[in-house]
Amino acid sequence: MTTWYGDPPAPFRRLRGVDWLRIGLRGGALVGVILFGLIAMLILRPWSGRVVQGVCRVALPLLGLRLRCSGAPMRHSGALVANHASWLDIFALNACVPVQFVAKAEVAGWPGIGALARAAGTLFIRRDARDARVQQRAIEDRIRAGHRLVVFPEGTSSDGRRVLPFKSTLFQAFFAGEVAWIQPVTLIYRAPQGQDPRFYGWWGDTGFAPHLAQVLACPGGAVEAIFHPPLRVRDVGTRKNLAALCEATVRAPLDQALSR
Repeated sequence: MTTWYGDPPAPFRRLRGVDWLRIGLRGGALVGVILFGLIAMLILRPWSGRVVQGVCRVALPLLGLRLRCSGAPMRHSGALVANHASWLDIFALNACVPVQFVAKAEVAGWPGIGALARAAGTLFIRRDARDARVQQRAIEDRIRAGHRLVVFPEGTSSDGRRVLPFKSTLFQAFFAGEVAWIQPVTLIYRAPQGQDPRFYGWWGDTGFAPHLAQVLACPGGAVEAIFHPPLRVRDVGTRKNLAALCEATVRAPLDQALSR
């Protein structure tokens, strides 16, 4: 995986007294919700997916985001493929449907979110081509076990205003014989009034903690998760065809939203 840089993010606005008050109140509540979720998952292990979903549904308003889920998440096992705009994607998708993620190894070390991701069964992979075959087998094993796995085929996050090319190599695991269905998902973020349209995007060398502080200090945004009709893998043919079809499906509503 490679990091996307694109145009540099707008400078973070200077935080003032009321901003720090919001950060303290919302951040404290967010930490409490995540800790409660971790404890609940230890007690209610068979229902850990539902616990994570509940945590994410409570967390999004604390992060200042209204959530809208469109379409129908597939009910059977398989894989979801989505555009990747931000660390917030984890909360948005899990709030809609219990899933497990394929994430870069660095996520495991993020405060709070990393612990929740580990407890939720996230598959962490390293950005090293030498590990590609091992990581592919790990994805195949999860899918064979009946999990609903989320993959970000762009291989990196963006500014939320575009869909980067889908890497077809990440689709090879879907042809292992156990994956019948793939569901494309489009994530569309809308910034709080007066903020940079890329406000929720998290890309390049942007630090996690500064970005989190900005998000906590400025509520009033929204995120929409659009669940497209699932695709039957065997009907598509090749991984390149599948990647291209999923990419076009995910991109269309985002382009339409940005053109308004």
